[in-house]
Amino acid sequence: MMRWVPVVLLCLAGVASAQTLPEKVAGALPFEAGLEGRDIVARAHKAAGGPEWVRPKSLYMKGEAVFHTAQGVRRCEQYEMWRVYPARTGAAHAANGRVRIQYACAGKLAMLLTFDGESTYTMAGKMPKSDADKEWSENFGFGVIRYALDEGFRVERLPDDVLEGRAVFIVRVIDPQGGKTLFSIAQDDHAVLRVAFATPRGWHERIYSDFFRKPGSGWVQPSRIRLFYDGVKQNELFWQSFELGQDYPESLFRVEAPR
Repeated sequence: MMRWVPVVLLCLAGVASAQTLPEKVAGALPFEAGLEGRDIVARAHKAAGGPEWVRPKSLYMKGEAVFHTAQGVRRCEQYEMWRVYPARTGAAHAANGRVRIQYACAGKLAMLLTFDGESTYTMAGKMPKSDADKEWSENFGFGVIRYALDEGFRVERLPDDVLEGRAVFIVRVIDPQGGKTLFSIAQDDHAVLRVAFATPRGWHERIYSDFFRKPGSGWVQPSRIRLFYDGVKQNELFWQSFELGQDYPESLFRVEAPR
């Protein structure tokens, strides 16, 4: 008689699980099934700050970074980025506008990378174009969502999912040259929580969290960004402040080779 007890318990457990299954199935079905990809992107634009966010003049951000390597963890206490945005873009993963990225570790400049609209520079001076294209293909990608509703772009809605406990829409933005970028957009507040795309270095993902605003601005800024290649976390950025709409001299984006 005792031999049958486990069987009965297993059957009862199966019934209990089956009773919760419809809820799980419902959660896996498309949310707002009639919503198209472009509609989801439009909601993300509005949630992030509207026209100010979609077509910013410039952006400056400052914070810290943590890098994970085979040798251990390295903290860089000063990480900065200056960005001047173009009016239009064509290729999602190619440099555009102007940009300067630099960080210092223990008070010493450890990396400098700039693009002045035509050429790329490091601390050593101008970088060969082939090397520069590879470098920027691993850095550019998120900004394409700003142009996703422009002429020549396509937006596809993919199956919904859950990202770190939050239900998300998944859309694929295809630029005029065929470049593809995936975005995970929260179903509740339409924040952009993830971007993912292929790079020469591997499959690249960035996870965005801990959003904040500045008084008087609708711009929504993630303060934490985690960067992954082929599923492995490489580094994290912690943005602490940002400035919008400033003018920057052309010289900021050019670097003279050391003599």
